[in-house]
Amino acid sequence: MSEVVIAGLVEGGKASGGPPLGPALGPLGVNTNEVVAEINAKTKSFEGIKVPIKVMVDPSTKKFRIEVGSPPTSALILKEIGATTGAKAKGEIIGDIKLEQIKKIAEAKAGKMHGRDFSSKVKQVLGTCKSMGVTCDGSDPREIIAKIGSKEITV
Repeated sequence: MSEVVIAGLVEGGKASGGPPLGPALGPLGVNTNEVVAEINAKTKSFEGIKVPIKVMVDPSTKKFRIEVGSPPTSALILKEIGATTGAKAKGEIIGDIKLEQIKKIAEAKAGKMHGRDFSSKVKQVLGTCKSMGVTCDGSDPREIIAKIGSKEITV
């Protein structure tokens, strides 16, 4: 029999045996507590952020494996600035982020982002900041993107 895949979104380090995991895992005969403990161990570094996970279960052997996805760029930005949501209206500024924090996010998301080099990935994170109402080092993210493109700022 082939593997059964259960996908879900859990808060880092705080998965529980309740919905959505418990009801999906129960009929498969897998020890839900073991699965939850492993998910919490693997997602602990993403505490406070919703993280996509996949649990692959072989119903015949009751063995499972867990894949942890990467949280959305917007969630990482919100965590860095200490906000809960992005801007509600166009032109609203919800916070400011340092370029070093942008680089850290780009490094964390590097495997999931498109782009030839690291500077293009930094620009993508800055673009997300712009759409969320977050400034970078007190400036509009578009200004920082232009400076990276003109070599005024090196990343």
